Amino acid sequence: MPGLISGVADYTLQGEIRSSGTGLRNRKGEMHVRKLIASLAALAVALTIGIVPAGAVTDGELDGDGHPAVVLLLMEVGGQPAFRCSGTLLSATVLLTAGHCTNAFPDSPYTGMRVFTESDVQGGIGTTNNYPFAGPNAIEAVSWAAHPLYETAPFFVHDVGVVHLQAPGFVLPQSQYGVLPSVDQFDSFKTQRGHQKVTFTSVGYGLQKSYPDAAAWKNVGIRERLVAHPRLLQIDTGFTGDFSMLLSNNHATGGTCFGDSGGPNYLGNSNVVAGITSFGLNGNCAGTGGVFRTDRQNVLNFVNSHLNP
Repeated sequence: MPGLISGVADYTLQGEIRSSGTGLRNRKGEMHVRKLIASLAALAVALTIGIVPAGAVTDGELDGDGHPAVVLLLMEVGGQPAFRCSGTLLSATVLLTAGHCTNAFPDSPYTGMRVFTESDVQGGIGTTNNYPFAGPNAIEAVSWAAHPLYETAPFFVHDVGVVHLQAPGFVLPQSQYGVLPSVDQFDSFKTQRGHQKVTFTSVGYGLQKSYPDAAAWKNVGIRERLVAHPRLLQIDTGFTGDFSMLLSNNHATGGTCFGDSGGPNYLGNSNVVAGITSFGLNGNCAGTGGVFRTDRQNVLNFVNSHLNP
């Protein structure tokens, strides 16, 4: 689909990944063909804007120790560091992220992964960590998987993935891990009056600012955990389908950009992961950000099968 910016994943050494980021991928069971076609048709019209994978929090604040369950995910291709995403620990060894961060289809598959647990990975390079390689404050992945239907549709339709970390993983107080929502918990936002007042806490690593190609030299990218508080713009519309939400991305609320793919969008100030950063609608990370919903039955079934096998 022309113009679809799937780019929350960030190139590490090969140049920032623009695959699926601010996500269009949650849905009850297998999406009914007619509904999918209708949603994709609406997307095709809107794609004059362009959908790109999400990358990083924009106009955000330094997170510090605010969300220690959010970590930087480094993906390797052919045994070499290639891309990076963000992710949310649901337990010491299970990481929730975007499907495009665990499955590179149709490109070369990921051959290795590790997470970096420091809030300021950039500042620790060469001292407290060995980014992008294995070392202190990093945990190797032992396996990873995307939603079983990930390869059957555009990336944003089933954009959820899970990474299993080497034991003992990253041990935190139980209250600090991310929590999954209940089934269809966010459907009520569709009819709620003033749903634009629904806010989220977006957390991730990636670009702080992104500019059009002609001014790309001005892009500001650091590997440091940032936080923003976007508002709900669309849910259950012809554009979002029933598997994603659109959130604000501006100077007032902040938002997501390249590098944040896979990071959490917590509901309000809670630790409930309402959505996974999946895609953006343009290349300079402005206007809106796409988030893959986590409250659909098929998504919860997939994640819980890894969290509670």
